[in-house]
Amino acid sequence: MKSSVVIFLAVVTISLLTSCSHSKSAKLRVPPPPGIIGQSQDEGQRGQGATRPDSEPGAADERPEVAVQRKAIYTETGLASWYGPPYHNRRASNGEIFNMNALTAAHRTLPLGSICRVTNLRTGNSALVRITDRGPFIKGRMIDLSWAAARKVDVWKAGVARVKLEVMSSPARLEIGGRWAVQIGAFNSSRTAGRLADHLTNRYHSAHVLKFSSPTGAWWVRVRVRDDDKNRAEEIARATETPEGAVFLVRLD
Repeated sequence: MKSSVVIFLAVVTISLLTSCSHSKSAKLRVPPPPGIIGQSQDEGQRGQGATRPDSEPGAADERPEVAVQRKAIYTETGLASWYGPPYHNRRASNGEIFNMNALTAAHRTLPLGSICRVTNLRTGNSALVRITDRGPFIKGRMIDLSWAAARKVDVWKAGVARVKLEVMSSPARLEIGGRWAVQIGAFNSSRTAGRLADHLTNRYHSAHVLKFSSPTGAWWVRVRVRDDDKNRAEEIARATETPEGAVFLVRLD
């Protein structure tokens, strides 16, 4: 009888130990949770790369393109300059973050998003650029190129060069429509800009007058006319005199 009890207890003990061993093994074999559906490692790396501000000049995804056989819809000649720091990584007029390594440019009146060919009249070098910003706000200059575009058009070292600008495509009509304003400056002091802003506010009650500073520390005054109408903006531009800088008609869209 005693031996039977001993044998029974031994069998129960072996069964319990075997059960515990199986339980532990099952826990070790549990697979890891699945990854996030629809997001591969390549997509994650690609997204991170798109946010880097130090991409190579003229990167493939930054090059404007137009059909080879397309003819210019508008042409003008004038002086081109270029800009980079301190505007790099700041918001441009179209809402994008300005990247001086991309092939973009600033123009005062062409619709934002226009694709233009800019050609140096002395060297013949040219580049396709996309209009993303407003400027240059220096009297006598026609277009401000990004640093990358200025290198392609031979404007970078010279600083200023005479170029031909050809509008190859535009998202809006050039001759009609648009939203317009007047920009005045630059002023060396906030007080001077403020005096002019107060004067224009009292003179044009239906206009919205804004005083603001630029990344370079200069001060500007911008006048938004009622309905952003071009004719009203042109009237204010013709009637306004400034002790510093100049008066510019500027398209907002």
